[in-house]
Amino acid sequence: MAKVFAIANQKGGVGKTTTCINLAASLVATKRRVLLIDLDPQGNATMGSGVDKHVLEHSVYDLLIGECDLAQAMHVSEHGGYQLLPANRDLTAAEVVLLEMQMKESRLRTALAPIRESYDYILIDCPPSLSMLTLNALVAADGVIIPMQCEYFALEGLSDLVDNIKRIAAKLNPQLKIEGLLRTMYDPRLSLINDVSAQLKEHFGEQLYDTVIPRNIRLAEAPSFGMPALAYDKQSRGALAYLALAGELVRRQRRQTRTAAQAT
Repeated sequence: MAKVFAIANQKGGVGKTTTCINLAASLVATKRRVLLIDLDPQGNATMGSGVDKHVLEHSVYDLLIGECDLAQAMHVSEHGGYQLLPANRDLTAAEVVLLEMQMKESRLRTALAPIRESYDYILIDCPPSLSMLTLNALVAADGVIIPMQCEYFALEGLSDLVDNIKRIAAKLNPQLKIEGLLRTMYDPRLSLINDVSAQLKEHFGEQLYDTVIPRNIRLAEAPSFGMPALAYDKQSRGALAYLALAGELVRRQRRQTRTAAQAT
């Protein structure tokens, strides 16, 4: 059964969408079956996956409100090799429409239930706010991957996000946990970045991924061509970093599975 990870941070511009696209493509490169869900009305993960958000017949919005099924909304990323539930501006209306629906927090979890056996990983690109859309992602997820820059203000926002994850776990999704923290746009030459990185290691320990994502022009350029960095320039530092992250994620899952089996 698929592991479902929400890629979330209440702060914008930290690399959530870049992480979703490139981690999805890297997991495909390791022969995993991957579904990427774009849950951000900006539709950047959709465009970055090579799917035109302006001409969608159905999107994740239609799925959430029950106006289409999964098969009707599904697309394939040609260059990434993963399947995609796309989004566009229509998703903005979901904030209002979902408030009037029954089980509004669990619409995505219910929609994904029939297909979880068909994938190894499902990644959800969340908007940069604790909205009804993000809430749906966190209720549907097994864990949260938090991309973040190693900056002072990022630590303050991280504290709020961790508190919100704990509240949602207590009230709506008991299995929800922080899967890992990912340092993005990383430049080890800057002392502040090293200081914040050390604080993260102290407070989060093994939850902090060993892999760091460097500042890399190829990562920034690839989405404009509708492809992950792995397809755009597979030798780039950014592409290699996300391949390393995929390997680390898979190894963690294996360890967790073995530990759970030994416990039983």
